[in-house]
Amino acid sequence: MNTRELTGRTALVTGVTRRAGIGAAIARELGRAGARLFVTFFRPYDRQQAWGVEPNEPELLLSELRSIADAVAGIEMDLSQPAAPAELYRQALERFGGIDILVNNAAHWEEGGIGEVHAEQLDRHYAVNVRAPVLLCAEFARQKGRDRPGRIINITSGQNLNPMPGQIAYVVTKAALDALTLTLSSELAGCGITVNAVDPGATDTGWISDELRSKLLKDSPNGISSPEAIACLVRRLAGDDAASITGQVIRAQGAGVGGLFTKGAG
Repeated sequence: MNTRELTGRTALVTGVTRRAGIGAAIARELGRAGARLFVTFFRPYDRQQAWGVEPNEPELLLSELRSIADAVAGIEMDLSQPAAPAELYRQALERFGGIDILVNNAAHWEEGGIGEVHAEQLDRHYAVNVRAPVLLCAEFARQKGRDRPGRIINITSGQNLNPMPGQIAYVVTKAALDALTLTLSSELAGCGITVNAVDPGATDTGWISDELRSKLLKDSPNGISSPEAIACLVRRLAGDDAASITGQVIRAQGAGVGGLFTKGAG
């Protein structure tokens, strides 16, 4: 496979805040493959989480990406705001003139089981995990021409395979991305746009405790994914080899998906 096959194409990747995150790994991989990059980050969310974020981490990450990719731009944006997706897309078009690859990676997560869930918590999850990706897909579909292939890749979760007790709002909103992927792939089938989703499973981005790591390794036959392995899969879905793959939710738990793109795989 041509390692620079994405040269001349532009990727919009959301949720690129932490250097150890999946979004950062995806941006690096797409940049190495030749894509220009427009990324989003949002420090206030990560500051509230146990993993945290360094004050200048997004800027350091942007600097790193500029050493990898031909062109890089980034913006801090709260995707929970209703007008944010359209504004994000406007700025990306203004900077690069067109978007060829959309990676919906940004997500919102709060702990809370059925006994704790409430309307405001559900709304916070819905705004980022459902509304923002749908509206970004809509912008992509409206703006994308048929002269070059288009790729939409949603980062989903494993809620349809395994129960996730204590994460009700997250589970129900991330499940919507699976449904979106299937229906949107059919709707855009005649437009030269493929739509797929990747479920990374438990991915080591710095949040897994030693105790949880032991449990995951014991309970999961595929182990723990790395951001780099997930990024490699996203890059493959973004490339020409994946032109006939659409409407798929790829369960990449443990990143055991190497055979998907081998010669003759369909």
